[in-house]
Amino acid sequence: MSAYRETVNTFAKLREKHAGKWDTINPEHAARMALQNRFRTGLDIARYTAGIMRRDMAAYDEDPSRYTQSLGCWHGFIGQQKMISIKKHFGSTKGRYLYLSGWMVAAMRSEFGPLPDQSMHEKTAVPALIEELYTFLRQADARELGHLFRELDAAHTKGDEVAARAVQDKIDNFETHVVPIIADIDAGFGNEEATYLLAKRMIEAGACCIQLENQVSDAKQCGHQDGKVTVPHEDFLAKINAVRYAFLELGVEDGVIVARTDSLGAGLTQKIPVSTEPGDLASQYTSFLYTTPVCNEDDLVDGDMVIKLDGQLQKPLRVANGLYLFRPGTGEDRVVLDCITALQNGADLLWIETEKPHVGQIASMVNRIRDVVPDAKLVYNNSPSFNWTLNFRQQVFDAWEQEGKDVSAYDRARLMSAEYDDTELAALADEWTRNFQRDAAREAGIFHHLITLPTYHTAALSTDNLAKGYFGDEGMLAYVRDVQRQEIRQGLACVKHQDMAGSNLGDDHKEYFSSERALKAGGKDNTMNQFA
Repeated sequence: MSAYRETVNTFAKLREKHAGKWDTINPEHAARMALQNRFRTGLDIARYTAGIMRRDMAAYDEDPSRYTQSLGCWHGFIGQQKMISIKKHFGSTKGRYLYLSGWMVAAMRSEFGPLPDQSMHEKTAVPALIEELYTFLRQADARELGHLFRELDAAHTKGDEVAARAVQDKIDNFETHVVPIIADIDAGFGNEEATYLLAKRMIEAGACCIQLENQVSDAKQCGHQDGKVTVPHEDFLAKINAVRYAFLELGVEDGVIVARTDSLGAGLTQKIPVSTEPGDLASQYTSFLYTTPVCNEDDLVDGDMVIKLDGQLQKPLRVANGLYLFRPGTGEDRVVLDCITALQNGADLLWIETEKPHVGQIASMVNRIRDVVPDAKLVYNNSPSFNWTLNFRQQVFDAWEQEGKDVSAYDRARLMSAEYDDTELAALADEWTRNFQRDAAREAGIFHHLITLPTYHTAALSTDNLAKGYFGDEGMLAYVRDVQRQEIRQGLACVKHQDMAGSNLGDDHKEYFSSERALKAGGKDNTMNQFA
Protein backbone atom coordinates (compact mmCIF):
# COMPACT_ATOMS: atom_id res chain seq x y z
CA MET A 1 0.00 0.00 0.00
CA SER A 2 1.27 3.50 -0.82
CA ALA A 3 2.26 5.90 1.95
CA TYR A 4 -0.54 8.21 0.85
CA ARG A 5 -3.16 5.46 1.18
CA GLU A 6 -1.75 4.40 4.54
CA THR A 7 -2.21 7.94 5.82
CA VAL A 8 -5.77 8.02 4.54
CA ASN A 9 -6.51 4.70 6.28
CA THR A 10 -5.02 5.97 9.53
CA PHE A 11 -7.42 8.91 9.55
CA ALA A 12 -10.32 6.65 8.55
CA LYS A 13 -9.69 4.44 11.59
CA LEU A 14 -9.39 7.49 13.81
CA ARG A 15 -12.75 8.79 12.53
CA GLU A 16 -14.41 5.45 13.29
CA LYS A 17 -13.35 5.68 16.94
CA HIS A 18 -15.53 8.75 17.42
CA ALA A 19 -18.82 6.95 16.81
CA GLY A 20 -20.29 9.24 14.21
CA LYS A 21 -19.21 12.56 15.71
CA TRP A 22 -16.52 12.96 13.05
CA ASP A 23 -18.56 11.76 10.09
CA THR A 24 -18.20 15.17 8.40
CA ILE A 25 -14.41 14.71 8.43
CA ASN A 26 -13.14 13.23 5.18
CA PRO A 27 -10.09 11.01 5.91
CA GLU A 28 -8.64 11.76 2.47
CA HIS A 29 -8.84 15.49 3.07
CA ALA A 30 -7.24 15.12 6.51
CA ALA A 31 -4.46 13.02 5.00
CA ARG A 32 -3.82 15.64 2.37
CA MET A 33 -3.56 18.44 4.89
CA ALA A 34 -1.20 16.36 7.02
CA LEU A 35 1.04 15.61 4.03
CA GLN A 36 1.04 19.27 3.07
CA ASN A 37 2.33 20.13 6.54
CA ARG A 38 5.10 17.57 7.00
CA PHE A 39 7.16 19.74 9.35
CA ARG A 40 5.30 20.71 12.49
CA THR A 41 7.98 22.86 14.12
CA GLY A 42 11.23 24.60 13.34
CA LEU A 43 13.05 21.97 15.36
CA ASP A 44 11.63 19.27 13.08
CA ILE A 45 13.15 21.22 10.18
CA ALA A 46 16.49 21.72 11.95
CA ARG A 47 16.86 18.01 12.71
CA TYR A 48 15.85 17.00 9.18
CA THR A 49 18.13 19.47 7.40
CA ALA A 50 21.07 18.80 9.74
CA GLY A 51 20.94 15.20 8.57
CA ILE A 52 21.03 16.39 4.96
CA MET A 53 24.11 18.51 5.59
CA ARG A 54 25.95 15.73 7.38
CA ARG A 55 25.28 13.32 4.52
CA ASP A 56 26.36 15.93 1.97
CA MET A 57 29.58 16.58 3.91
CA ALA A 58 30.38 12.85 3.94
CA ALA A 59 29.64 12.61 0.20
CA TYR A 60 31.99 15.53 -0.48
CA ASP A 61 34.77 13.86 1.52
CA GLU A 62 34.45 10.87 -0.82
CA ASP A 63 34.15 12.94 -4.01
CA PRO A 64 34.92 16.70 -4.15
CA SER A 65 32.81 17.07 -7.29
CA ARG A 66 29.79 16.66 -4.99
CA TYR A 67 30.06 20.16 -3.54
CA THR A 68 26.95 22.10 -2.53
CA GLN A 69 25.67 25.60 -3.34
CA SER A 70 23.33 28.30 -2.12
CA LEU A 71 22.16 31.83 -2.83
CA GLY A 72 21.46 34.45 -0.19
CA CYS A 73 17.78 35.38 0.20
CA TRP A 74 16.41 38.41 2.02
CA HIS A 75 12.72 37.43 1.97
CA GLY A 76 10.74 34.22 2.25
CA PHE A 77 9.25 34.69 -1.21
CA ILE A 78 12.71 34.96 -2.78
CA GLY A 79 13.82 31.74 -1.07
CA GLN A 80 10.62 30.00 -2.15
CA GLN A 81 10.97 31.03 -5.79
CA LYS A 82 14.59 29.92 -5.80
CA MET A 83 13.72 26.41 -4.66
CA ILE A 84 10.73 26.16 -7.00
CA SER A 85 13.05 27.15 -9.84
CA ILE A 86 15.66 24.57 -8.84
CA LYS A 87 13.06 21.79 -8.77
CA LYS A 88 11.70 22.92 -12.14
CA HIS A 89 15.08 23.04 -13.89
CA PHE A 90 16.98 20.22 -12.18
CA GLY A 91 14.24 17.93 -10.84
CA SER A 92 15.73 17.85 -7.34
CA THR A 93 16.89 20.19 -4.59
CA LYS A 94 19.77 17.88 -3.63
CA GLY A 95 22.94 19.80 -2.86
CA ARG A 96 21.17 23.17 -2.99
CA TYR A 97 20.67 25.20 0.20
CA LEU A 98 19.62 28.69 1.24
CA TYR A 99 21.97 31.25 2.75
CA LEU A 100 20.85 33.84 5.28
CA SER A 101 23.18 36.80 5.04
CA GLY A 102 23.72 39.12 7.98
CA TRP A 103 24.59 41.80 5.42
CA MET A 104 21.16 41.52 3.82
CA VAL A 105 19.36 41.36 7.16
CA ALA A 106 21.04 44.65 8.05
CA ALA A 107 20.42 46.25 4.66
CA MET A 108 16.91 44.94 4.00
CA ARG A 109 15.17 43.71 7.15
CA SER A 110 16.05 46.04 10.01
CA GLU A 111 13.31 48.09 11.61
CA PHE A 112 15.88 50.89 11.89
CA GLY A 113 15.99 51.07 8.11
CA PRO A 114 18.90 50.17 5.80
CA LEU A 115 22.07 49.67 7.81
CA PRO A 116 25.68 48.70 7.07
CA ASP A 117 26.88 45.22 8.00
CA GLN A 118 28.07 46.14 11.48
CA SER A 119 25.71 44.19 13.77
CA MET A 120 23.62 47.27 14.49
CA HIS A 121 20.32 45.70 13.39
CA GLU A 122 18.02 44.08 15.91
CA LYS A 123 19.14 40.50 16.48
CA THR A 124 15.58 39.18 16.47
CA ALA A 125 15.42 39.94 12.73
CA VAL A 126 17.68 36.94 12.10
CA PRO A 127 15.49 34.14 13.55
CA ALA A 128 12.44 35.96 12.18
CA LEU A 129 13.82 35.67 8.65
CA ILE A 130 14.67 31.99 9.15
CA GLU A 131 11.09 31.33 10.23
CA GLU A 132 9.77 33.35 7.30
CA LEU A 133 11.92 31.46 4.79
CA TYR A 134 10.68 28.11 6.05
CA THR A 135 7.07 29.31 6.12
CA PHE A 136 7.34 30.09 2.40
CA LEU A 137 9.14 26.81 1.64
CA ARG A 138 6.45 24.83 3.45
CA GLN A 139 3.81 26.75 1.51
CA ALA A 140 5.59 25.74 -1.71
CA ASP A 141 5.20 22.11 -0.61
CA ALA A 142 1.51 22.61 0.13
CA ARG A 143 0.90 24.32 -3.20
CA GLU A 144 2.66 21.69 -5.31
CA LEU A 145 1.01 18.82 -3.45
CA GLY A 146 -2.33 20.58 -3.81
CA HIS A 147 -1.92 20.53 -7.57
CA LEU A 148 -1.09 16.83 -7.44
CA PHE A 149 -4.18 16.13 -5.36
CA ARG A 150 -6.28 17.93 -7.96
CA GLU A 151 -4.65 15.82 -10.69
CA LEU A 152 -5.47 12.70 -8.67
CA ASP A 153 -9.11 13.72 -8.34
CA ALA A 154 -9.32 14.47 -12.06
CA ALA A 155 -7.88 11.05 -12.92
CA HIS A 156 -10.36 9.30 -10.63
CA THR A 157 -13.24 11.31 -12.11
CA LYS A 158 -12.24 10.17 -15.61
CA GLY A 159 -11.84 6.60 -14.40
CA ASP A 160 -8.22 6.60 -15.56
CA GLU A 161 -6.61 4.42 -12.91
CA VAL A 162 -3.28 4.28 -14.75
CA ALA A 163 -3.02 8.05 -14.53
CA ALA A 164 -4.23 7.94 -10.92
CA ARG A 165 -1.48 5.50 -9.94
CA ALA A 166 1.12 7.67 -11.67
CA VAL A 167 -0.01 10.76 -9.73
CA GLN A 168 -0.16 8.80 -6.49
CA ASP A 169 3.43 7.70 -7.08
CA LYS A 170 4.42 11.37 -7.44
CA ILE A 171 2.68 12.11 -4.15
CA ASP A 172 4.39 9.21 -2.37
CA ASN A 173 7.81 10.28 -3.68
CA PHE A 174 7.32 14.01 -3.30
CA GLU A 175 10.52 15.94 -2.61
CA THR A 176 10.13 18.81 -0.20
CA HIS A 177 11.29 22.34 -0.92
CA VAL A 178 12.62 22.49 2.65
CA VAL A 179 16.43 22.54 2.48
CA PRO A 180 19.22 23.49 4.88
CA ILE A 181 19.78 27.15 5.69
CA ILE A 182 23.29 28.33 6.56
CA ALA A 183 22.45 31.17 8.93
CA ASP A 184 24.76 34.06 9.75
CA ILE A 185 24.91 34.93 13.46
CA ASP A 186 27.61 37.55 12.81
CA ALA A 187 29.95 37.71 15.81
CA GLY A 188 27.22 36.58 18.20
CA PHE A 189 25.68 39.97 19.04
CA GLY A 190 27.36 40.16 22.43
CA ASN A 191 29.12 37.84 24.85
CA GLU A 192 28.93 34.04 24.83
CA GLU A 193 25.61 34.02 26.73
CA ALA A 194 24.09 36.40 24.17
CA THR A 195 25.41 34.13 21.41
CA TYR A 196 23.81 31.10 23.06
CA LEU A 197 20.43 32.81 23.44
CA LEU A 198 20.34 33.99 19.84
CA ALA A 199 21.54 30.61 18.56
CA LYS A 200 18.63 28.94 20.38
CA ARG A 201 16.13 31.24 18.71
CA MET A 202 17.70 30.56 15.30
CA ILE A 203 17.63 26.79 15.81
CA GLU A 204 14.04 26.87 17.07
CA ALA A 205 13.17 28.73 13.86
CA GLY A 206 14.72 25.90 11.82
CA ALA A 207 18.43 26.64 11.40
CA CYS A 208 20.57 23.50 11.26
CA CYS A 209 23.77 25.39 10.48
CA ILE A 210 25.09 28.52 12.16
CA GLN A 211 27.99 30.60 10.87
CA LEU A 212 30.00 32.47 13.52
CA GLU A 213 32.86 34.89 12.89
CA ASN A 214 35.89 35.82 14.98
CA GLN A 215 35.42 39.56 14.98
CA VAL A 216 34.65 41.67 18.04
CA SER A 217 30.86 41.80 18.25
CA ASP A 218 30.61 45.50 19.12
CA ALA A 219 33.11 46.50 16.43
CA LYS A 220 32.02 44.06 13.74
CA GLN A 221 32.58 45.08 10.11
CA CYS A 222 31.53 43.62 6.78
CA GLY A 223 34.10 41.03 5.72
CA HIS A 224 35.02 43.13 2.70
CA GLN A 225 35.52 46.42 4.48
CA ASP A 226 38.44 47.85 6.40
CA GLY A 227 38.72 48.24 10.16
CA LYS A 228 38.11 44.61 11.15
CA VAL A 229 39.06 43.64 14.70
CA THR A 230 39.49 40.01 15.76
CA VAL A 231 39.19 38.40 19.17
CA PRO A 232 41.61 36.00 20.89
CA HIS A 233 40.99 32.30 20.25
CA GLU A 234 39.69 31.65 23.74
CA ASP A 235 36.86 34.17 23.25
CA PHE A 236 35.89 32.68 19.89
CA LEU A 237 35.98 29.10 21.18
CA ALA A 238 33.66 30.05 24.04
CA LYS A 239 31.10 31.17 21.47
CA ILE A 240 31.54 27.97 19.45
CA ASN A 241 30.81 26.11 22.69
CA ALA A 242 27.75 28.29 23.27
CA VAL A 243 26.32 27.40 19.84
CA ARG A 244 27.03 23.69 20.33
CA TYR A 245 25.29 23.72 23.72
CA ALA A 246 22.28 25.38 22.07
CA PHE A 247 22.10 22.61 19.45
CA LEU A 248 22.41 19.90 22.10
CA GLU A 249 19.86 21.45 24.44
CA LEU A 250 17.30 21.51 21.64
CA GLY A 251 18.00 17.98 20.48
CA VAL A 252 19.70 18.85 17.20
CA GLU A 253 22.71 16.60 17.70
CA ASP A 254 23.84 16.89 14.07
CA GLY A 255 23.81 20.70 14.10
CA VAL A 256 26.58 22.23 12.00
CA ILE A 257 28.86 25.09 13.07
CA VAL A 258 30.76 27.14 10.50
CA ALA A 259 33.75 28.94 12.02
CA ARG A 260 34.57 32.02 10.00
CA THR A 261 37.92 33.77 10.23
CA ASP A 262 38.36 37.37 9.11
CA SER A 263 42.02 37.40 10.05
CA LEU A 264 43.27 37.67 6.47
CA GLY A 265 41.94 41.21 6.22
CA ALA A 266 41.96 42.14 9.92
CA GLY A 267 44.93 44.11 11.18
CA LEU A 268 43.67 44.84 14.70
CA THR A 269 42.80 43.15 17.97
CA GLN A 270 40.86 44.60 20.85
CA LYS A 271 42.71 42.89 23.65
CA ILE A 272 45.78 40.87 24.47
CA PRO A 273 44.94 37.46 25.94
CA VAL A 274 46.56 36.10 29.09
CA SER A 275 49.04 33.28 28.56
CA THR A 276 49.28 30.62 31.27
CA GLU A 277 52.04 28.51 29.77
CA PRO A 278 54.57 28.84 26.95
CA GLY A 279 53.21 28.09 23.51
CA ASP A 280 49.52 28.14 24.46
CA LEU A 281 46.89 29.76 22.26
CA ALA A 282 47.22 33.10 24.02
CA SER A 283 50.95 33.24 23.45
CA GLN A 284 50.55 32.20 19.79
CA TYR A 285 47.99 34.97 19.27
CA THR A 286 50.20 37.50 21.01
CA SER A 287 53.20 36.51 18.89
CA PHE A 288 51.54 38.12 15.85
CA LEU A 289 51.34 41.57 17.48
CA TYR A 290 53.23 44.52 16.08
CA THR A 291 55.69 45.35 18.89
CA THR A 292 58.80 47.44 19.49
CA PRO A 293 61.56 46.47 21.91
CA VAL A 294 61.78 48.11 25.31
CA CYS A 295 65.39 48.66 26.34
CA ASN A 296 64.80 51.14 29.15
CA GLU A 297 62.12 53.34 30.65
CA ASP A 298 62.84 56.06 28.12
CA ASP A 299 61.19 53.84 25.51
CA LEU A 300 57.90 54.18 27.37
CA VAL A 301 55.36 56.94 27.92
CA ASP A 302 52.50 57.12 30.37
CA GLY A 303 49.86 54.48 29.64
CA ASP A 304 52.11 52.19 27.61
CA MET A 305 51.80 48.45 28.08
CA VAL A 306 54.77 46.11 28.17
CA ILE A 307 54.68 42.38 27.50
CA LYS A 308 57.37 39.74 27.46
CA LEU A 309 57.82 37.91 24.15
CA ASP A 310 60.52 35.26 23.64
CA GLY A 311 62.32 36.48 26.73
CA GLN A 312 62.35 40.14 25.69
CA LEU A 313 60.29 43.09 26.84
CA GLN A 314 58.15 44.45 24.01
CA LYS A 315 55.68 47.30 23.64
CA PRO A 316 52.59 46.45 21.57
CA LEU A 317 51.79 49.19 19.11
CA ARG A 318 48.43 50.81 19.77
CA VAL A 319 46.40 53.12 17.57
CA ALA A 320 44.50 56.16 18.79
CA ASN A 321 41.35 54.21 19.71
CA GLY A 322 43.32 51.83 21.94
CA LEU A 323 43.28 48.84 19.57
CA TYR A 324 46.44 46.84 18.99
CA LEU A 325 48.04 46.25 15.61
CA PHE A 326 49.14 42.92 14.13
CA ARG A 327 52.36 42.74 12.16
CA PRO A 328 51.83 43.18 8.42
CA GLY A 329 52.09 39.94 6.47
CA THR A 330 50.83 37.70 9.28
CA GLY A 331 47.28 37.33 7.97
CA GLU A 332 47.63 33.90 6.36
CA ASP A 333 49.44 32.47 9.37
CA ARG A 334 46.70 33.77 11.65
CA VAL A 335 44.03 32.29 9.35
CA VAL A 336 45.67 28.87 9.47
CA LEU A 337 45.92 28.93 13.26
CA ASP A 338 42.33 30.16 13.57
CA CYS A 339 41.03 27.36 11.39
CA ILE A 340 43.00 24.53 12.98
CA THR A 341 42.04 25.73 16.45
CA ALA A 342 38.34 26.03 15.56
CA LEU A 343 38.18 22.54 14.02
CA GLN A 344 39.99 21.04 16.98
CA ASN A 345 37.46 22.65 19.33
CA GLY A 346 34.05 21.81 17.91
CA ALA A 347 33.59 23.60 14.58
CA ASP A 348 32.51 21.47 11.61
CA LEU A 349 33.25 23.73 8.65
CA LEU A 350 35.46 26.72 7.96
CA TRP A 351 34.89 30.05 6.27
CA ILE A 352 37.95 32.03 5.18
CA GLU A 353 37.00 35.54 4.12
CA THR A 354 39.33 36.56 1.30
CA GLU A 355 39.79 39.73 -0.70
CA LYS A 356 39.55 38.05 -4.11
CA PRO A 357 38.37 34.79 -5.69
CA HIS A 358 41.65 32.98 -6.30
CA VAL A 359 41.83 29.18 -6.18
CA GLY A 360 45.58 29.16 -5.57
CA GLN A 361 45.39 31.56 -2.64
CA ILE A 362 42.61 29.58 -0.96
CA ALA A 363 44.33 26.25 -1.60
CA SER A 364 47.61 27.47 -0.11
CA MET A 365 45.87 28.06 3.24
CA VAL A 366 43.64 24.98 3.13
CA ASN A 367 46.56 22.67 2.39
CA ARG A 368 48.35 23.94 5.50
CA ILE A 369 45.21 23.39 7.56
CA ARG A 370 44.78 19.88 6.14
CA ASP A 371 48.30 18.99 7.20
CA VAL A 372 46.85 19.03 10.72
CA VAL A 373 43.14 18.34 10.11
CA PRO A 374 42.95 16.19 6.94
CA ASP A 375 39.18 16.46 6.42
CA ALA A 376 39.03 20.26 6.78
CA LYS A 377 36.57 21.81 4.34
CA LEU A 378 35.21 25.23 3.63
CA VAL A 379 32.11 27.26 3.08
CA TYR A 380 33.22 29.98 0.65
CA ASN A 381 31.75 33.37 -0.08
CA ASN A 382 31.53 33.94 -3.85
CA SER A 383 31.01 37.55 -2.95
CA PRO A 384 29.44 40.34 -5.06
CA SER A 385 32.02 42.53 -3.31
CA PHE A 386 34.58 41.08 -5.72
CA ASN A 387 34.84 42.52 -9.21
CA TRP A 388 34.77 39.06 -10.75
CA THR A 389 35.33 40.22 -14.31
CA LEU A 390 38.37 42.31 -13.45
CA ASN A 391 39.81 39.72 -11.05
CA PHE A 392 39.72 36.85 -13.52
CA ARG A 393 40.92 38.93 -16.44
CA GLN A 394 43.87 40.02 -14.34
CA GLN A 395 44.52 36.42 -13.30
CA VAL A 396 44.63 35.36 -16.96
CA PHE A 397 46.86 38.35 -17.78
CA ASP A 398 49.27 37.39 -15.00
CA ALA A 399 49.29 33.74 -16.07
CA TRP A 400 50.01 34.68 -19.69
CA GLU A 401 52.73 37.09 -18.65
CA GLN A 402 54.37 34.41 -16.51
CA GLU A 403 54.24 32.00 -19.47
CA GLY A 404 55.99 34.57 -21.64
CA LYS A 405 52.95 35.24 -23.84
CA ASP A 406 52.69 38.67 -25.46
CA VAL A 407 50.22 40.77 -23.42
CA SER A 408 51.12 44.13 -24.92
CA ALA A 409 47.61 44.48 -26.38
CA TYR A 410 46.14 44.65 -22.89
CA ASP A 411 46.28 47.28 -20.14
CA ARG A 412 46.09 45.27 -16.90
CA ALA A 413 44.61 48.14 -14.91
CA ARG A 414 41.85 48.72 -17.49
CA LEU A 415 40.82 45.12 -18.19
CA MET A 416 37.28 45.83 -16.96
CA SER A 417 36.77 48.07 -19.99
CA ALA A 418 34.14 46.90 -22.48
CA GLU A 419 36.72 47.18 -25.28
CA TYR A 420 38.16 43.88 -24.03
CA ASP A 421 34.84 42.01 -23.87
CA ASP A 422 35.33 40.16 -27.18
CA THR A 423 39.01 39.32 -26.73
CA GLU A 424 40.71 35.96 -26.26
CA LEU A 425 41.72 37.02 -22.76
CA ALA A 426 38.14 37.86 -21.77
CA ALA A 427 36.85 34.56 -23.14
CA LEU A 428 39.39 32.56 -21.13
CA ALA A 429 38.66 34.63 -18.00
CA ASP A 430 34.96 33.82 -18.38
CA GLU A 431 35.84 30.13 -18.68
CA TRP A 432 37.91 30.34 -15.49
CA THR A 433 34.95 32.03 -13.79
CA ARG A 434 32.60 29.31 -15.05
CA ASN A 435 34.87 26.64 -13.59
CA PHE A 436 35.77 28.46 -10.36
CA GLN A 437 33.42 26.50 -8.12
CA ARG A 438 34.38 23.14 -9.61
CA ASP A 439 38.09 23.93 -9.47
CA ALA A 440 37.95 25.32 -5.93
CA ALA A 441 35.92 22.34 -4.69
CA ARG A 442 38.52 19.96 -6.12
CA GLU A 443 41.71 21.88 -5.33
CA ALA A 444 40.92 24.11 -2.35
CA GLY A 445 38.62 22.05 -0.14
CA ILE A 446 35.46 24.07 -0.70
CA PHE A 447 32.42 21.99 0.24
CA HIS A 448 29.86 24.76 -0.09
CA HIS A 449 29.80 27.71 -2.48
CA LEU A 450 27.43 30.56 -1.76
CA ILE A 451 26.73 34.05 -3.01
CA THR A 452 25.91 36.18 0.00
CA LEU A 453 23.65 38.85 -1.48
CA PRO A 454 22.83 38.07 -5.10
CA THR A 455 19.11 38.72 -4.79
CA TYR A 456 19.83 42.23 -3.46
CA HIS A 457 21.48 42.93 -6.80
CA THR A 458 18.97 41.07 -8.97
CA ALA A 459 16.12 43.02 -7.38
CA ALA A 460 17.90 46.30 -8.10
CA LEU A 461 18.78 45.34 -11.68
CA SER A 462 15.33 44.04 -12.66
CA THR A 463 13.65 47.05 -11.06
CA ASP A 464 15.94 49.44 -12.92
CA ASN A 465 15.21 47.76 -16.24
CA LEU A 466 11.45 47.84 -15.66
CA ALA A 467 11.45 51.46 -14.46
CA LYS A 468 13.52 52.60 -17.45
CA GLY A 469 11.01 51.17 -19.91
CA TYR A 470 7.71 51.62 -18.08
CA PHE A 471 8.23 55.27 -17.18
CA GLY A 472 9.72 55.92 -20.62
CA ASP A 473 8.32 55.55 -24.11
CA GLU A 474 7.61 51.82 -23.87
CA GLY A 475 4.98 52.18 -21.18
CA MET A 476 3.07 48.97 -20.50
CA LEU A 477 5.04 47.10 -23.16
CA ALA A 478 8.07 47.15 -20.86
CA TYR A 479 6.20 45.05 -18.33
CA VAL A 480 4.36 42.83 -20.80
CA ARG A 481 7.38 42.02 -22.99
CA ASP A 482 10.12 41.80 -20.36
CA VAL A 483 8.19 40.43 -17.38
CA GLN A 484 4.85 38.77 -18.01
CA ARG A 485 5.60 37.36 -21.45
CA GLN A 486 8.89 35.97 -20.17
CA GLU A 487 7.11 34.37 -17.20
CA ILE A 488 4.76 32.63 -19.62
CA ARG A 489 7.46 31.61 -22.10
CA GLN A 490 9.77 30.30 -19.37
CA GLY A 491 7.04 28.51 -17.45
CA LEU A 492 7.25 30.47 -14.21
CA ALA A 493 4.48 29.33 -11.90
CA CYS A 494 4.44 32.80 -10.38
CA VAL A 495 2.68 34.20 -13.46
CA LYS A 496 -0.42 32.84 -11.69
CA HIS A 497 0.27 35.01 -8.68
CA GLN A 498 -3.08 34.28 -7.02
CA ASP A 499 -2.28 30.58 -6.98
CA MET A 500 1.26 31.24 -5.74
CA ALA A 501 -0.12 33.29 -2.86
CA GLY A 502 -2.40 30.42 -1.81
CA SER A 503 -5.73 31.07 -3.51
CA ASN A 504 -6.20 27.50 -4.74
CA LEU A 505 -5.07 26.12 -1.38
CA GLY A 506 -7.69 28.27 0.28
CA ASP A 507 -10.38 27.03 -2.11
CA ASP A 508 -9.46 23.42 -1.38
CA HIS A 509 -9.67 24.02 2.35
CA LYS A 510 -13.01 25.82 2.05
CA GLU A 511 -14.38 22.81 0.20
CA TYR A 512 -13.03 20.47 2.89
CA PHE A 513 -14.61 22.57 5.64
CA SER A 514 -17.90 23.63 4.01
CA SER A 515 -18.46 21.10 1.22
CA GLU A 516 -20.77 22.39 -1.54
CA ARG A 517 -21.54 25.54 0.47
CA ALA A 518 -17.96 26.80 0.03
CA LEU A 519 -17.59 30.22 -1.59
CA LYS A 520 -14.53 29.74 -3.80
CA ALA A 521 -12.41 32.21 -5.74
CA GLY A 522 -11.31 29.92 -8.56
CA GLY A 523 -14.44 29.98 -10.71
CA LYS A 524 -14.85 30.85 -14.38
CA ASP A 525 -14.60 34.60 -13.75
CA ASN A 526 -11.20 34.37 -12.11
CA THR A 527 -8.80 36.16 -14.48
CA MET A 528 -6.05 33.69 -13.51
CA ASN A 529 -7.75 31.36 -16.00
CA GLN A 530 -6.22 33.49 -18.78
CA PHE A 531 -2.90 31.80 -17.99
CA ALA A 532 -4.18 28.21 -18.18
